[in-house]
Amino acid sequence: MVTASTPASVPRLVVAAPSSGSGKTTVATGLMAALTARGLAVSPHKVGPDYIDPGYHALATGRTGRNLDAYLCGPELVEPLFLHGSRGCDIAVIEGVMGLYDGAAGEGELASTAHVAKLLRAPVVLVVDASAQSRSVAALVHGFVSFDPDVRVAGVILNKVGSDRHEVMLREALDAVGVPVLGALRRAAPVETPSRHLGLVPVAERGSAAVEAVSAMAALVADGCDLEGLVALARGAGTLSGAAWDAAEVLASPSPRPLPVPSPGAALPDPRVRPERPRPHTPDGLEKVRVAVAGGAAFTFSYAEHAELLAAAGAEVAVFDPLRDEELPEGTRGLVIGGGFPEVYVSELSANEGLRKSVAELALGGAPVAAECAGLLYLGRELDGLPMCGVLDTSARMSGRLTLGYRDCVALTDSPLAVAGTRMRGHEFHRTVVEPGAGEAPAWGMRTPQRRVEGFVERGVHASYLHTHWAAQPSVARRFVESCGTP
Repeated sequence: MVTASTPASVPRLVVAAPSSGSGKTTVATGLMAALTARGLAVSPHKVGPDYIDPGYHALATGRTGRNLDAYLCGPELVEPLFLHGSRGCDIAVIEGVMGLYDGAAGEGELASTAHVAKLLRAPVVLVVDASAQSRSVAALVHGFVSFDPDVRVAGVILNKVGSDRHEVMLREALDAVGVPVLGALRRAAPVETPSRHLGLVPVAERGSAAVEAVSAMAALVADGCDLEGLVALARGAGTLSGAAWDAAEVLASPSPRPLPVPSPGAALPDPRVRPERPRPHTPDGLEKVRVAVAGGAAFTFSYAEHAELLAAAGAEVAVFDPLRDEELPEGTRGLVIGGGFPEVYVSELSANEGLRKSVAELALGGAPVAAECAGLLYLGRELDGLPMCGVLDTSARMSGRLTLGYRDCVALTDSPLAVAGTRMRGHEFHRTVVEPGAGEAPAWGMRTPQRRVEGFVERGVHASYLHTHWAAQPSVARRFVESCGTP
């Protein structure tokens, strides 16, 4: 799956916290930017499935923000994907998710920040919201240090410190724990990071305001943290003996055999399998097929490895902006529409009739289309009462209910992404609901107590709320490009 094994010892550290809202995004992003400003090549990473924080990381470092998710990709891919992203870098900063020990529900430590830190043999810096405590901070930190001896909590950054006297009290309390304080950030420090219904507002929507926010984070961390001490800590990370992930090499491996679809009494629903359509193969040496990938402010959710896998499979990736471009890139043979916030831009997306028509013509003509979450909403008949592309006979609207969580699933219908029976893991995160039409076959069966089906397959379209990471199943990229046919 990966290149020949070579030792790797890129300096690295994990920025974690006792809970969400402690300030780890501010500290991690600020640290990335502060180290970059000092001339270091910083590799930015995010634990978990979140797409938004990596956008800020990319702005801070000038490098692609990458996710490390032990649930979506499996623990065995965390190290190879990390080494892939950190090639040629001086140091890596890995932002955690939720609380340090919070992972996939019901799965123990799986996909937690602590789990990833252990897989990467990386020291952990704990960001503590100290705004409402003094000596109690020692008990809190002691608990996190001792909970799992295999997790090396090697430093603390105190956030929202009220005054010089408050800082002294906190430092004195932590002396007894033996964990060094590597920073203290004041409570009143202004860092503008607006949020809305699904978290922080993405970088692509904020323009210069995002640049200013990252600069403010960098100044905050540079002024309040021991940068030299943090770099020294990162240099003490253990050596990794694995090998870097490589898109071309994983695609050169034989495709995994699809797992059987469970029978009617099992934990997944009965499949409704359609006959598999013949898949054209693009012989070596022929011109690449063009695959259009949605981008811009409305469609910002995409893992970097997806485009890398498409290119390695023989595609020319052409990014377009559904808010501005009035038609698909010339010569488009396949279409990928990832996640984002179409509900925020529904008026503009609806008003772009030229592109909606172009998408519909491509999809209704049978071309391969892969759509996740926002892409699903865009392909439907309408969103919040406004016309969308009309490829699927579905209607979507905003709701007050958050759907959130990891999913273990199986493909129920052959599509340009996968044959029925292919197992994948994914993540749902949305506040919209879709009213299905008639005729579409289900895309996924969920391994949940309700044995829920999800998504739609129609013609060459595979559309679903499920966000997946193709590095876990690279055959989907190969299959998708092959389904595009030859130019």
